Amino acid sequence: MPTHRLQVARNSLARGVCQAPYSVSAIKLRWHLHWLPVRQRIIYKVAIITSKTTSAKTAAYLSDTIHNYYHPASTLRSADKLLLTVPRMSLALSAKAFSVSVPSVWNSLSSNYRSAKLLSTYKRTLKTKLFDIAYSQHEHSS
Repeated sequence: MPTHRLQVARNSLARGVCQAPYSVSAIKLRWHLHWLPVRQRIIYKVAIITSKTTSAKTAAYLSDTIHNYYHPASTLRSADKLLLTVPRMSLALSAKAFSVSVPSVWNSLSSNYRSAKLLSTYKRTLKTKLFDIAYSQHEHSS
């Protein structure tokens, strides 16, 4: 798993920042530092880049790789949900491409996140959601 090594490095960094011994749980340290685990951090960054690209069209090279919003041929309930079109892929490795992973992450978010007007609100609420998902199964004491 490619993210495992990054997570191990991030755990070591959390211990260094908190000056904690190796015996202390890295999950607890990351929770106190308000750090997302690597997987959720990747989802967060991809979602932020997608939001900036779809709303402001700031980066032309990125907006060229993201396909337009999904427009079904017939009237469907999903037509107004601001979903992105996921391109067809011929290889399993293609699923990791930016043009494929962006619509997948974007479409997995609820419509409240996709239709957010302010970027600052979007960032805060998305990080809170991902933080809650990451640490919901762990009990933490102050």
